[in-house]
Amino acid sequence: MRREYLYRKSLEGTERQLYEKKLKIRQSLAEGKPIPTELRNEEAALRQEIDLEDDQTQELKSTIDDEYSNAGIENPKILLTTSRDPSSRLTQFVKELKLIFPNSQRINRGGQVISEIVESCRAADFSDIIMVHEHRGVPDGLIVCHLPFGPTAYFGLSNVATRHEIKDKSVLGTVSEAYPHLIFNNFNTKLGQRTCNILKHLFPVPKADSKRIITFANQSDFISFRHHTYEMKAGVKSIGLTEIGPRCELRLYQIKLGTMDQTEAQNEYVIRPYMNSARKRTAL
Repeated sequence: MRREYLYRKSLEGTERQLYEKKLKIRQSLAEGKPIPTELRNEEAALRQEIDLEDDQTQELKSTIDDEYSNAGIENPKILLTTSRDPSSRLTQFVKELKLIFPNSQRINRGGQVISEIVESCRAADFSDIIMVHEHRGVPDGLIVCHLPFGPTAYFGLSNVATRHEIKDKSVLGTVSEAYPHLIFNNFNTKLGQRTCNILKHLFPVPKADSKRIITFANQSDFISFRHHTYEMKAGVKSIGLTEIGPRCELRLYQIKLGTMDQTEAQNEYVIRPYMNSARKRTAL
């Protein structure tokens, strides 16, 4: 499967050239202009292919489209783990993340290396691995690795507040296990849509009557994560929100086109020094 994936990836350049040739012929036919000279020898074969295409098949596909081809067909199955020798606060945070992500399982890292974890998850048909890191007892990093071939997104964590650290006493109760509705705000760029795609496929499709809401709100490339439940107030045209927790801020700093154990995998995006030197320049 890995060899097949790499083979399809190697064909992307050829398929793009063919797509651009077909696009030139479509534009020439639509505008009533003559076919470009360099395409006249291939015109008959290309027009035959164009006649057989529809709205779906004429679009250019890539290996990135194949990464989540089963999304929506099967519910995601997620493994949650930590860095080695986690502190009590990191352990508590990961336990709360287990309540956030439906169909997730938490394991103690122990002495397992990353390559062993990835291979075990592939064999057990896990769709994603989420690993949380810390610095001196403070959670500071989160890795989302999609299986079997990637991508892997690396996020920095800041302002982490677990459920018992939120002041509102009404938060301390049971957490609903209903599949949550998702809200993504201000993911406008191509990289923002890519990040949105990685995050949203960690959650299964919710039912219409679900009262849980997970929010990812982007502002200046910092993604605010919030978890709420809502209820309609009787006789009033308003909605009552209750924060459930936990809450944190995420900062995307790398996307790799591979799994977390593949050090040779190609980087799709890496944050660099001075990338945000312009006041209005944002990546997401």
